[in-house]
Amino acid sequence: MGTGQLTIDLDAIAANWTALDAASGGSTETGAVVKANGYGLGAGRVARALAHAGARRFFVAHAEEGGAIRNALGRGPEIYVFSGHMRGDTDMLNDLDLIPMINSIDQLTRHFEALPDAPFGIQLDTGMNRLGMEPGEWAAVRDVAVPRKPRLIMSHLASADEPASPQNKAQVALFRELTAGCGIPRSLAATGGILLGPEYHFELTRPGIGLYGGRPFTDARPVVQLDLPVVQTGVVLKGEAVGYNATWEAEADTPTATVLGGYADGILRALTNTGSLWSDGIECPILGRVSMDAITVDISGLEREPRELSLLCPEQGVDAVADAGKTIGYEILTSLGPRYARRYSGRAG
Repeated sequence: MGTGQLTIDLDAIAANWTALDAASGGSTETGAVVKANGYGLGAGRVARALAHAGARRFFVAHAEEGGAIRNALGRGPEIYVFSGHMRGDTDMLNDLDLIPMINSIDQLTRHFEALPDAPFGIQLDTGMNRLGMEPGEWAAVRDVAVPRKPRLIMSHLASADEPASPQNKAQVALFRELTAGCGIPRSLAATGGILLGPEYHFELTRPGIGLYGGRPFTDARPVVQLDLPVVQTGVVLKGEAVGYNATWEAEADTPTATVLGGYADGILRALTNTGSLWSDGIECPILGRVSMDAITVDISGLEREPRELSLLCPEQGVDAVADAGKTIGYEILTSLGPRYARRYSGRAG
């Protein structure tokens, strides 16, 4: 193995969708968020696995991502574009039957003028202050938009991963107020919102990170394994240092292994002297800097020299790596680099 191997369990993704679908309740449809190349795992394969599990509505960040999902799934499933109807998107939205989530009056005007008979959705800003129409904007165009039968009206929770946050209650109350009597399917909950309970589910949920094994869905099945080949083993003698700028110094003779992988592959430099790799259930701490293509670790706990070491594995999931790097699991997944050899396991997709 000349490069790291990333193994992606499609059956685990499908099982996580099924569990979140059950948590959404029988009267609520469950979609799937597959933006950012399926959270770094390969949008086409991921989308097919989710469609096999039962998902029929998919969400992407922009129209180009929607094109990749349409190519993978063919006609039939609905594909929603969070960025709405941007300048230059008209032909792609029309040709590929993509549904823009309209974020502003300008986008609404553009869509009605360019594609007057094409489907669309509405995104409302209930407190995230990122995307969506403000309440005043929505009030100005609601009587124009609702008779055109948008496929979906959605908003996004800013603090769903903090169940006690008062922002959750404020947002769901405002969302109910803004959509009262509209007769259009509504969606507020992503993974965190699903776990907050039925008050947040409405007609459609749209899980994202929980599908891929990340918090806040702590019951998720692990989805990814990342194994890195060992290039060299040796012993760092007492008093010697490892890596750039000598940030780690041996207090005793220490057996080490250097693996092929680094920040060019999405392994965060912040894991320097804090992260670990694993072998046969044994933790191997990172020694010194994570560099572009190589990482050195302490293998003194191993009974034999390893051929490979794992960054993502049953003992250490994406959130554990994220905690060590002081970030979130989303960043770990979406940073996974293109040099890895990717292998898909499972029957789904």
